[in-house]
Amino acid sequence: MTGTRKEKDLLGTREVPAENYWGIHTLRAVENFQISNTRIDHYPSFVKGMVQVKKASARANARLHTLPHDIANAIEQACDKVLNDGKCMDQWPVDAFQGGAGTSVNMNTNEVIANLALETLGYEKGRYDIIHPNDHVNKSQSTNDAYPTGMRLGIYHELCALREHMAVLRDGLKQKSEKFKDVLKMGRTQLQDAVPMTLGQEFAGYANWVSDDMSVIEKASEELLRVNLGATAIGTGLNTPVGYAKVACEELAEVTGLNITSTPNLVAATPDTGAITSVHAAIKRFAVKLSKICNDLRLLSSGPRAGLSEIVLPAYQAGSSIMPAKINPVIPEVVNQACFKVIGNDVTVSMAAEAAQLELNVMEPVMAHTVFESITLLENSVKTLQDRCVAEIESHPKICREEVFRSIGIVTYFNEILGHAKGDEIGNEARETGKKVADLIVEKGLLPRAKVDEILAVENLVNPKYSGKIWGEDEAGIPSKQ
Repeated sequence: MTGTRKEKDLLGTREVPAENYWGIHTLRAVENFQISNTRIDHYPSFVKGMVQVKKASARANARLHTLPHDIANAIEQACDKVLNDGKCMDQWPVDAFQGGAGTSVNMNTNEVIANLALETLGYEKGRYDIIHPNDHVNKSQSTNDAYPTGMRLGIYHELCALREHMAVLRDGLKQKSEKFKDVLKMGRTQLQDAVPMTLGQEFAGYANWVSDDMSVIEKASEELLRVNLGATAIGTGLNTPVGYAKVACEELAEVTGLNITSTPNLVAATPDTGAITSVHAAIKRFAVKLSKICNDLRLLSSGPRAGLSEIVLPAYQAGSSIMPAKINPVIPEVVNQACFKVIGNDVTVSMAAEAAQLELNVMEPVMAHTVFESITLLENSVKTLQDRCVAEIESHPKICREEVFRSIGIVTYFNEILGHAKGDEIGNEARETGKKVADLIVEKGLLPRAKVDEILAVENLVNPKYSGKIWGEDEAGIPSKQ
């Protein structure tokens, strides 16, 4: 520390470390809120979202002549130092959990940008008689429109990054589906033998889930780009010039390169966090699917001798302090746990959204923290799962194939010829005697071996053809609607 400077606010005068770009409001917030040990600058996208709001607002105020051009230009240059050069990204020390509906984050941003702008003009930090955090940087704004707008921008950018990681996992699963396309295995329902499929089909299904959820997240993200900037305190636009909301959103669209629009009803939008709940619901949905994939990977790799052992996961560490040679599926396990946290986080987001009262939702800080945490957990989980698990998965084709022809479930392929009741008899006898279904059908004279082999050919097991009677239509025909 190289000394202090005096700053004054509503409650009095305090000494602020001279080297810091933040000021007295941030100092009080740091003292008041020591809850999560997670600072706002832990989420760079959130910081940049707030700074983008300040830049767009300065430009809008300059256009509408509510801010001198030299001050507006200094504010814009200050914002660019953060956005383009990464300067002062460590100057948002406020805890993510805070009272005041995000006022501490907004004032933290105002102070940092004001002091950066002063520095740009050649003044010392704290010369708020030249550029003031409230009167200039926060011009035509309130925390109640600046904070939710910055939060939405930050979340939007993080979701873009999440989708990029998801795309890599999707492609990795697709590659495995192609690699395993000829690995015949038994499908299962209720953890019991069902009917055959290929391991490739199973992995293609996983890839499809990831792809679908990418689309769901992208669609939910679009809601974040409709903002309430210009609403100020409660949506009436107090202390803004005519047309400010429209101009500010135009400038924000240019600053961000995104399709930013102003919400039609600013009073309705100011306490509304529906877009945030929709976004988190979308990522929770993905967390559920991702956890299911990990459950399957753990089951399919169970063993290596007394489990399914259809796939082999990469070995990264010893699995037991007492059992030699044990290897655990640690990557799917850790991803499961991250998914559980995301699923639980959805309750927090829902409760915080419900807690809105009258013209404002003061619980937005916990929503911001929770959504950013969930996205971060999923980004890291997806990358870890792909890089340290999916990319190195191998199969056990021989084990997979043997289980198919030992299975009782393949009796289903004879339903249309022998009937369900006869299938029950054969299945029960196979279970009791240990004999194969195919052998029992031949022994009982129900079908010749050649026909049984035809029905149980690998191609038919994977892409089954209808083997029953067709009444009044050619087998290849499709009846027209009468």
